[in-house]
Amino acid sequence: MRPFASTISIDEARQRLTASVRPIERTEIVPLADAAGRVAAADVVSTIFVPPFSRSAMDGYAIVAADTHDASREHPARLRIIERIYTGHAPARAIRSGCCAEIATGAPLPNGADAVVMVEDTGPRQGDDVPIFAQALPGQHIGRKGADISPGDAVVRTGDLLNPSRIGALAAIGQPSVRVFARPRVAVLSTGNEVIEPGCPLDGAQIYDVNRFTLAAVVHAHGGIANPHAPARDTLDALEAALDGCRDADVVIFSGGSSVGDRDLVIDLVQKRGQMIFHGIAVRPGKPTAFAIINNVPFFGMPGNPTSCLSNAYILLVPFLRATARLPLYAPRTVSVPLGKRIVSPAGRHQFYTVRINDGIAYPAFKGSGEITSLSRADGYIEIPSDQSSIDEGTVVTVILF
Repeated sequence: MRPFASTISIDEARQRLTASVRPIERTEIVPLADAAGRVAAADVVSTIFVPPFSRSAMDGYAIVAADTHDASREHPARLRIIERIYTGHAPARAIRSGCCAEIATGAPLPNGADAVVMVEDTGPRQGDDVPIFAQALPGQHIGRKGADISPGDAVVRTGDLLNPSRIGALAAIGQPSVRVFARPRVAVLSTGNEVIEPGCPLDGAQIYDVNRFTLAAVVHAHGGIANPHAPARDTLDALEAALDGCRDADVVIFSGGSSVGDRDLVIDLVQKRGQMIFHGIAVRPGKPTAFAIINNVPFFGMPGNPTSCLSNAYILLVPFLRATARLPLYAPRTVSVPLGKRIVSPAGRHQFYTVRINDGIAYPAFKGSGEITSLSRADGYIEIPSDQSSIDEGTVVTVILF
């Protein structure tokens, strides 16, 4: 056994990770249909007006507003209909005083018209005439050409997250594609002689690879592209070979082998090939977590126990990966509920304690670092600071929801 030389606080670990972030620089052009959730890598400036023509905002009649002066139900203005205008069709005739055109919502406004009266303010047609029951004002119910976007307007700025509304703005100016920052390529693999692929038969000393799949799911959900690799055996040569297979990665994550046993060789790998930023955090679960820079590539040595691995992925990997991908800070939902059972926490370690919520009350869900159901059956977690040894039943706690 090789005990930890020291451990650092969770806050110190976060600070060192933040200082090590190098936002992705590669860019690519993607079809607009595939751009949701990506980050714009260039300003997009409109070359057209949106809308490209003045149009009706209501179903009704395009008119000259002055023709409806003092119009009321008792004394309607009567106008002659000279045309029907539908969406997708240009008006054929101009409107002059005493005339109008029946018009659909979104249809182009004919020349000469300066207002639209909605159909609810009109009466039944009488031949080619229609009675108007309300006075209209110039500009009423008209969407003016360029009222939304004009040539030269920046629709998207570099660094903007392409959410549905920005995707819509790009579509409105006719953009079929957009330049975005590439997703970070993240190599993910588990280490250990006992780890085998799901689907293979187990013998008495083997376990299925869990962490590769949970970590890949985290990577996928937070802006990266997970590149899974086969498990690596517990030898330095095997770990070096596995690392060499991750040359194209922007971030590398090994799980297992980061603790203090004779076969925990990830630390030896870092000492031989890179620079250790930290090894050991005063948290529970997840103390044996390491972070290093190897060949200028960020390297995470995550704990092998599934709960420790996934917990620290939520706490440490997610913010690092999102910053690398240039995504906004992650803001998980929280709820404040009373605790249904007293919790004891180890002294000197910041604890992330999983809970499930039943009928508005939080109950402990944590079993141990090796039990994945500590997380899969939990609704979220609470944080217990290192200087707090317990939380009493009934205390209102803030639950960070998964």
